[in-house]
Amino acid sequence: MMIRAFLIWLSLLTTAAFAQDTNPRSILPGNPCHGQTPCALDGRTYHVKEPDGWDGVSPLPVMLHFHGWARTGAVPVYHGRISGATRRRGVLLLAPTGINKTWDFWTGRSGDVDFAAAVLEDAATRYPIDRSRIYVSGYSFGSAMAWRYVCENGDGVAALIAVAGTLDQREDCAQGPGEVRHVHGLRDNVMDFPFGPDGDQRYPVALWRQQFGCGASGQVSEWSVTAQDAFTRHAWERCTTGKRVVLDLHARGHFIPRGWIGRQLDELLDRAPRYP
Repeated sequence: MMIRAFLIWLSLLTTAAFAQDTNPRSILPGNPCHGQTPCALDGRTYHVKEPDGWDGVSPLPVMLHFHGWARTGAVPVYHGRISGATRRRGVLLLAPTGINKTWDFWTGRSGDVDFAAAVLEDAATRYPIDRSRIYVSGYSFGSAMAWRYVCENGDGVAALIAVAGTLDQREDCAQGPGEVRHVHGLRDNVMDFPFGPDGDQRYPVALWRQQFGCGASGQVSEWSVTAQDAFTRHAWERCTTGKRVVLDLHARGHFIPRGWIGRQLDELLDRAPRYP
């Protein structure tokens, strides 16, 4: 109960603190849903946020983002640390809403995987999606759901961009994305930081390191957005499958770090990193 109450409080706090209302109307004539107007699909809904300055024709990279517990898809499309990152980088944001505001990521064959895949296909009937640049993201419970999605349906996903939530590292995944990027706070006690044997801090991505043939040790570096937003990066660049795993660690708790999603998109899109 305490964790649930904290998540509700955190949801209200972050919604108010990072709200944005940019390009509220779709550039596409007659588009039935955009911004705070949800798209209806199979008895459920999802939200869309177009990037700033899009010409209405050019193919769009996509970030499919799963919201946190007790939220809806309406939150990511005006959250500064989510849509603030996508809209500035030419990325179309898709944000499905979970049944009862949560996600079924605990076991395989999740119906939420099927729904999210249907969201991508539905959006593709209105938007020219760049199929080579589909990114799957999520925060907290939504991060675990993003892991579940790529575990079951990740072969067409360019990268997983996950914030503070994982699956069990012993999970057997039938598929996987082209690249994994995960961030987690060492003091997270909501979606507890998954320390490995003997306190191993690299354990949060053990599943993907094993599946991709990455080995135990990666390159370690430091980077920061601000003095308060600093990260230790573990990067496995020479995996036998040719795929890549990146783990960013910070010394704080359970939240979406400022500038982190934007930095991942910059690197994935071969852009010079910038903030915001």
